Amino acid sequence: MKVLFTNTAVVLIGISTLMSSCSKRQQSEKTGITYNDKKTGGYERFRQTHPTPGPGLIPIEGGTFVMGGSADQDVTYDYNNVRRRVTVPSFYMDETEVANQDWLDYLHWINVTYPQDHELYYNALPDTLVWRNPLSYNEPYVDNYLRHPAYQDYPVVGVTWDQAQDYCTWRTDRVNENILRETGRMVAWADQNGTGKGKAAAPAPANKEPFNTDIYLNGQYKGAGIDGKKMMTDLSPNAKVTTGANGKGGKQPVRPVRIEDGILKQAYRLPTEAEWEYAALALIGNTQFENINDGKIYPWNGLGVRSAKRSTRGLILANFKRGEGDNAGVGGYLNDKADITAPVRSYQPNDFGLYNMAGNVNEWVQDTYRQTSFEEFDDFNRSYKRIVC
Repeated sequence: MKVLFTNTAVVLIGISTLMSSCSKRQQSEKTGITYNDKKTGGYERFRQTHPTPGPGLIPIEGGTFVMGGSADQDVTYDYNNVRRRVTVPSFYMDETEVANQDWLDYLHWINVTYPQDHELYYNALPDTLVWRNPLSYNEPYVDNYLRHPAYQDYPVVGVTWDQAQDYCTWRTDRVNENILRETGRMVAWADQNGTGKGKAAAPAPANKEPFNTDIYLNGQYKGAGIDGKKMMTDLSPNAKVTTGANGKGGKQPVRPVRIEDGILKQAYRLPTEAEWEYAALALIGNTQFENINDGKIYPWNGLGVRSAKRSTRGLILANFKRGEGDNAGVGGYLNDKADITAPVRSYQPNDFGLYNMAGNVNEWVQDTYRQTSFEEFDDFNRSYKRIVC
């Protein structure tokens, strides 16, 4: 009975402490003014939490590393890969390369949003002619690689740097639009064009332009047919009650989401060269007490291209061309199973959990290449088909 009573007392104390902490509003450490209170001016502060990454992203913990240190020689003798220690801040990065299905989603959106703009759709198409070579029968890939369901999980190829930039902008807007609609801050998907059932149906928005994150944050994307049923409460003393969602009058003034609310995701972009190399090496798996025990020249440990682990011993770790006429190895258990590209989740991920950071396809980065860049770039945060945020 004594133990039971003691535990009960501890629980009651915990509950009372929790209730008192919840009832006490946050105050500014510098002025003492209470936050989230209309009476004190409506200063707003939301619970500080670690934001979850957007779809497809995983966290990459930042750190310092020797950039160019994985290269064992200057292949072109241009002195363009000088080793230099740089610091990379933490960021999010796509777990995989952008797949054909991901790009088809992008093309579909362009087609249904701008059905008459054939030039826009054409400019977004990857160059499938990259498969065509003289005296080589690669025509099936020209016709099928992008669109056939058999290749939907394979990395998209033939994408230019400018096309990759446009895809990043599109993805930012679609991710944020989906968050706002799914959480009720904007009209739900089913109701956005007045096609919802019953009383939930909303009038079609007067602004037919597609959602844009910057325009929304600037307060230019709101009104009937856009505002949702669960918009943010506006605590400003100057705020006025306006017509609510679906044409109904509200009791509390509401507002669109702001960047300070921590709801919207940051813009997607291409990684810098330093970020890409840092993420590919994944030296975090070889680090103990801030000491790097072993360096790497590949995303995995060792000098070979086959796994040394007992459970996967002998399996090849990347998709690459071994020699003239040998794109896949001899058929069987230990070949790389990829005569062209491999699906985006092939082989073992590195210690950050990233797939295909060696081999498979070339990937765009954000930087512009110059031979003199190494003499000029900063040692902090040096400034695809893989996206970061």
